[in-house]
Amino acid sequence: MTATARRVAAAPAIRSVPRSPAHLIELWHRAEPILGEWLEVGRSTGPADRATTEHLIAGIYRRLHRRAPAFRWVDSPRKALPLLTGLPTHRDLQSWVLARRPQGTPPIAGDIATALARLRGALDDAPALPDLTATVKKPEKEDRHKPWPVLPPERAIEAGVPLREVLRQSLHIPIAAGLTWPVRATLGPQGTLPVCWYGQQDATWIGLHDTIRKLGLASYRPRDAEQLDEWSALARAAGWWWPGEDVCVLVDRPTAVGPRRVGYRDGTTISW
Repeated sequence: MTATARRVAAAPAIRSVPRSPAHLIELWHRAEPILGEWLEVGRSTGPADRATTEHLIAGIYRRLHRRAPAFRWVDSPRKALPLLTGLPTHRDLQSWVLARRPQGTPPIAGDIATALARLRGALDDAPALPDLTATVKKPEKEDRHKPWPVLPPERAIEAGVPLREVLRQSLHIPIAAGLTWPVRATLGPQGTLPVCWYGQQDATWIGLHDTIRKLGLASYRPRDAEQLDEWSALARAAGWWWPGEDVCVLVDRPTAVGPRRVGYRDGTTISW
């Protein structure tokens, strides 16, 4: 089971506490400018802040008791591919976790994934006000593993979709589903691309928790809040990155983001 699946499986059932539609919609309107800022981060075409990116990634390595890597920058994901030989895929990391007696030191990507899963789980499980998961009416979705409907935000709230899910969709659909996943799919068959992190496009989950915090709807432990701040700073500075034991491969940010098309600094274009 992946870390994401574990979080879903462990998630508490949606509380059907009645809430005024006007109250939840007012919270949505307060969230819009914060979410808008994170959408801009996720689709930014300004160059990466290389010094800040390297400083923050080196800090992640040090937190995991690893030596800071050398950094190798390229201008597009396609240019990164020849440099990724030997880096682990998701399947490789799962095999390592499932092994009874794994040999040697775990891949740094596995350590980062484990630490990040812990952080995201802690943020998901943080004490929250009922407004975040309350509904206007009893949700029509009885199976909690079935996706929520995708509707315009105010209509979604009126239909019984929890505010947290409305906030999540507002970032997930345009960034992860509308940009990150399609670009990744063009780089090779599913499961063959080594594990990476998405820098600015990690705004999908970072922006959600930042918005919840700024609305005062959840309270994070100081250590977790500090790490969220660090990941927020990395999203504002970086593009995609692949961590290796000695070398971290990084992609500069795109120069153009359009409907079903991304242009990069080496002149290449990825379309889908």
